[in-house]
Amino acid sequence: MPPLLLALPGNEALTGELAHLLGTTVADYTLRSFPDGETYVQLHTPVAGRTLVLICTLAQPNPQLLPLYFLAETARDLGAHRVYLLAPYLAYMRQDARFQPGEGITSAYFARLLSHFLDGLLTVAPHLHRWHQLRQIYRIPTEALHATSAMVQYVRRQVHRPVLVGPDSESKQWVAAIAREAGCPYLVLRKQRHGDRSVTIAPPDVARFQHHTPVVVDDIVSTGRTMIATVQHLRQAGLPAPVCLGIHALFVGAAYDELLAAGAGHVVTCNTVPHPSNGINLAPLLAEALTRLPG
Repeated sequence: MPPLLLALPGNEALTGELAHLLGTTVADYTLRSFPDGETYVQLHTPVAGRTLVLICTLAQPNPQLLPLYFLAETARDLGAHRVYLLAPYLAYMRQDARFQPGEGITSAYFARLLSHFLDGLLTVAPHLHRWHQLRQIYRIPTEALHATSAMVQYVRRQVHRPVLVGPDSESKQWVAAIAREAGCPYLVLRKQRHGDRSVTIAPPDVARFQHHTPVVVDDIVSTGRTMIATVQHLRQAGLPAPVCLGIHALFVGAAYDELLAAGAGHVVTCNTVPHPSNGINLAPLLAEALTRLPG
């Protein structure tokens, strides 16, 4: 029997597509706030004996955490056999070390918290840097899915004479993998970050790619500073308007409009975080992964 799905607010479209692909149903529930701000949850669909998958991208994790926890615990109290989380975007991965005295390593704390009330976690392209695998910090079974093949298909079908561009050393893993599978060249720039919203990009020589379409690739687009600086550098070097290709479309504030204004030709992201730039559908990848969950 396929798992029962439950869409937390904002995840309805993806959940509906997954239910169609899997031939399953979406659980009905009530989620609201009492006048004093406390959260009320009620499951209307029977969950006893079922495997339940909560679907919640964690682009804005803090307000989602208590509803996620209460729904998981309610399902377990009502007899759900297992409760999993499908988080296409997984938050709290950036703080993977103590960079300044007194800081918390919140990636590890968040992992312990989720591990306490879930039976397993599925996600897409978590920002693994100093942590090399999710199992280093999560105490439950995890699976990190890769968006590489879907991005390769986009590049092959939509971009003429692509050259892939990584804005920094951390992006090299994505750029190299996509370029190898797509059969196109790539280069990696050097980034120096001066703060949350200040970035400079140092070149290599890009003149030999004057007749290619640059495709700037990164996993997470948040403030957009890195992509904006990269686009500006490429345009100043005389290259055509780049395609900006990202996995997770966070786009804080006016970042999306600022990226277009900087000279990006197209901005395309995967549908791990709902956004107008979503042009790469990962629902088939996610559905296939859900079929592998222990029942």
